[in-house]
Amino acid sequence: MHTHLVVLGGGPGGYAAAFMAADLGMEVTLVEADRRLGGTCLIRGCIPSKALLHVAKAISEAREMHDWGIDFPKPKVKIDALRARKEKVVQTLTGGLKQLAKQRKVRVVEAKGVFENSQTLRLEGGDPATREGDRLTFDFCILATGSVPAKIPAFDLPTDRVMDSTGALELPDVPESLLVVGGGYIGLEMGTVYAELGSKVSVVELTGGLLPGADRDLVKPLHKRLEQRFAGIYLNTKVKSLADRGDSIAVTFEGAEGERTETYRRVLVSVGRKPNSSGIGLEKTEVKLDARGFVQIDHQQRTADPRIFAIGDVAGEPMLAHKASHEGKVAAEVIHGASVAFEPLAIPAVVFTDPEIAWAGLTEEQANREQREVEIARYPWAASGRALSLGRTEGLTKLVIDPETERVLGIGIVGVGAGDLISEGVLAIEMGCTARDVAESIHPHPTLSETVGFAAEAHLGFATEIYKPRRS
Repeated sequence: MHTHLVVLGGGPGGYAAAFMAADLGMEVTLVEADRRLGGTCLIRGCIPSKALLHVAKAISEAREMHDWGIDFPKPKVKIDALRARKEKVVQTLTGGLKQLAKQRKVRVVEAKGVFENSQTLRLEGGDPATREGDRLTFDFCILATGSVPAKIPAFDLPTDRVMDSTGALELPDVPESLLVVGGGYIGLEMGTVYAELGSKVSVVELTGGLLPGADRDLVKPLHKRLEQRFAGIYLNTKVKSLADRGDSIAVTFEGAEGERTETYRRVLVSVGRKPNSSGIGLEKTEVKLDARGFVQIDHQQRTADPRIFAIGDVAGEPMLAHKASHEGKVAAEVIHGASVAFEPLAIPAVVFTDPEIAWAGLTEEQANREQREVEIARYPWAASGRALSLGRTEGLTKLVIDPETERVLGIGIVGVGAGDLISEGVLAIEMGCTARDVAESIHPHPTLSETVGFAAEAHLGFATEIYKPRRS
C-alpha cells in the first residue's frame, strides 16, 4: 500500500494537516491507533475536561446565587449520567471527524505506525480491515504522535487509586478526598471539577506557586479562590512517597516543617506531559531528537529527514492543540510547494479553572527574565460594571507594551471567560497594534471585553472608570 502523504496521528494537529492536504488535492492516508479520530485533546483531554468544567461552573454559580437571595437545593450527582453525557460530547465530535475524513476522501487506517525506514511504516494492531497489508510506503510523512502524561516511577503503584489525567477523566467515582500532585493547569482543572462534585481536594506543588511560569498577578485571584474551594494548597512541598493501603493512599510529604503523612481516597499525579517519540522507529530514519525527546524541526516543520515533517506536542512546546493544528496546516502547504512558515508572534494559552487565566505574547515575567524594558497597563475588574453585575470582580486585564513604539507585545487576563477574551489581544499583537489602536477600537458596553480597551486607556491616562495621571 502506497500513499503520497501519510499523517501519523489523528489528533488536532494530525487531522488538521490531513484535511488541509486533501483540500489542496493531495492523496492522504491518516494512520491512527485509536478507533476514533481526535487524539488526546478530543478523546481524553481538552474536550471531556471542558465538558466537566462546565458542570463544575454550573454548580458553583448555583451556590453563589445565595448572595442574590436565591437558594437552590444541594445538587445530587448522578455519576453514571454525568459520565455518559461527557462521552456523548466526545462521540459527537469524533463522529463528525470521521464524516469529514470521508467527505475529503482521506483514507483512515486504524493501526499503530512504526517506521522501518524513511519511506515505510509497519502497521501494527488496530483493524486490519482498514488497510491493505501490513506495510505502508509514502513520499512524505507528517509526524503528529502527540504526547503522553509524564510518569514518576516511584508513584506508579498497581492500583487505580493513583490516577493520571486520563484516569481522572473517566470519573470512576467522586472520592471523599483527592490529592492532586502538581499545581499545573491540568491538575488545577481536574481538581476544580472534583471539588465541585463533592471531593475534599488538596494540591501539592514543588515550587513556590501554582501555575509556574504564569504571571503572579494573574495567578493571585485564582489562588485566593482555590483556597476557599480546596481543602489544602501545599507549596514548596515534595511528595516523598506513596503507599497503597487498599482503600486509600498514604502520602508522605516533605516540606519546610519536615515530613508528615496523610491519607487520601485517590491521588491524581499531574506533573506534565512528555513527547510521544519513542517506540515508533524514529531511530531508523534521519529524524533527530533533542535531550527531552522532542523532534527537532525548522520554521517549516521540516525534520532532519527530508521526507518527514513533525507537528504538535511531539515537535516541542507549548503543547497546545491550537498550536498543533496551525503547524499541521503549515506542513501540508509546504509539502504542496507553498513558501510558508510557522512564525506566530503570539500563541494563546488558557487555564480553564474558575476564574480562567489566559495569556498571549510576551509575559511580564518573561520580560523581567530577559531584562526587556516594557510598560504594564492593568485594568482591575472591580471597575467593570459587567464584572460587578456578575459578582465576579476579582478579575484583571493587563497589557505588556513597548515603551518606545507603544505596540502591544503581550496580554494577560484572569477572570470569568478569560479564554474567550484573549483572542482580541492575539490579533492586536499579530497586527502590530498600538495601545491607542486598542483604546480607540469601540468595545460594546457593558461587557467584559471592554476591559481590554480600558487597559489600553489606562496606559494612555484617560480611562473613565479609574483614575491614572495622563501620559505626556
